[in-house]
Amino acid sequence: MKSYIIVLLGFLTSIQIPAQEVKNIEFLDNWFEDSIISSSSLARFNGCWGFSHNGSEYAIIGSTEGSHFFRLTDKDLLQNCGFIEGRYSSGLVVHREFKTYRNYAYLICDEGNSSLQIIDLASLPDTIIKVADLQNEYFGKIHNIFIDTTNALLYACSVTPIINNIPQSLIPLRVFNIENPLQPILLWEGPNDIPEVHDCFVRDNIAFLNCGFDGIRVYNFSNPSSPIYLNNLNFYQDQGYNHQGWLTPSGKTYLFSDETSGKRIKKCSVNSSFDLTITDLFGTNYLENSIPHNLICDDNFAFVAYYNEGLRIFDIRSNPKEIAAFDTYTSNTFFNMNGAWGVFPFPSGRIIVSDRQGGLFLFRFNYNDFLVPSEDQFLIYPNPLPSNETITIRTPNDKISSFTVAILDGCGRKIIEQSFENQTLAELRPLLANGSYTIQIEYVDYLGETVRYFEKLAVL
Repeated sequence: MKSYIIVLLGFLTSIQIPAQEVKNIEFLDNWFEDSIISSSSLARFNGCWGFSHNGSEYAIIGSTEGSHFFRLTDKDLLQNCGFIEGRYSSGLVVHREFKTYRNYAYLICDEGNSSLQIIDLASLPDTIIKVADLQNEYFGKIHNIFIDTTNALLYACSVTPIINNIPQSLIPLRVFNIENPLQPILLWEGPNDIPEVHDCFVRDNIAFLNCGFDGIRVYNFSNPSSPIYLNNLNFYQDQGYNHQGWLTPSGKTYLFSDETSGKRIKKCSVNSSFDLTITDLFGTNYLENSIPHNLICDDNFAFVAYYNEGLRIFDIRSNPKEIAAFDTYTSNTFFNMNGAWGVFPFPSGRIIVSDRQGGLFLFRFNYNDFLVPSEDQFLIYPNPLPSNETITIRTPNDKISSFTVAILDGCGRKIIEQSFENQTLAELRPLLANGSYTIQIEYVDYLGETVRYFEKLAVL
């Protein structure tokens, strides 16, 4: 549920405007172009993807008209590098998705007279070149793709081939060899007993297939022409439309989302047989029928494009909890599938998010600040504090995001005072002489009452 602030207009008129929620995330840049064709709900944009090339980070975002490429500059700006018009361009376009392999980007769309477009990225940031546009008995409309870059395999989900402008029957999944990146070779298609594969994640030839209302299936594609079925998760708690998932680098945890109102994100343990056991359910505003969309995770954090709730970041090391947020979509609507569509976190700490109405957002999230898990009480470290070092303060469970920190001397006098907004973590370098001090943290609780917390601090 959105929170609100009241704005008075004139003498008697008042309207309600949704307040933007921001926590522990730094906004860097936003690209938006209102000349792009929009749908009736003002949706112009869809998927996004990130990649690195010659030491620079790049972003792709889809729109109703095609695919837009950007370089993330050293000054944290989005520098436009080019545009590839989609084979099908219309306000009816909802889905465009992207993946990269070597110096190529693969672009797909799931509406209209679409195709698989292959883009040569070798001349970035100056030029991008479309080198293939494939529409035939193998390609046409495609809902999603995933590329196993280690094994040069492209997985195309929910493919509708188009021959002579005539759509053919939908095929749940097709697997292609792309050792020659411009000439994909079909190796396998299936499964034949389910209507669709909506999305997938693949690593080391193990494919986790998100199959909509048929749940999850796991296959071994070591022999991609004859995959081996391993396991499934077709009935589970809080089940909806199984949409998309991601495996942590350790391979021990798999997260997935159900694209259904009020359904939570699922955290699963993964054993050596690739059985999935749901251990935690978590999310943001799910009691208000919010919907998570696409997510990416590492072993510590999950980055979620959460439709109307914007970007949400969760600490997933134990019981998952939200530690950061930026609400990219501040309108208040009953339709809960506007807003943040795609997300991609870079190793640099920068994050891109595509918002259906708002375009491409660029953020920074300081991973290292949150490697120490939060606790049920204020966390102040190090204490004792070495002279001239930085002290870090975390609020209980990263819940309090507006507070003031003061350092008092032995007589109770304030030596330092600093306020913090939109963050649950404070870092100070107080430059104190050796001795004993008191840290005072002041905030307003949910009842509107001022609360003060005190803790002794020793400086060595």
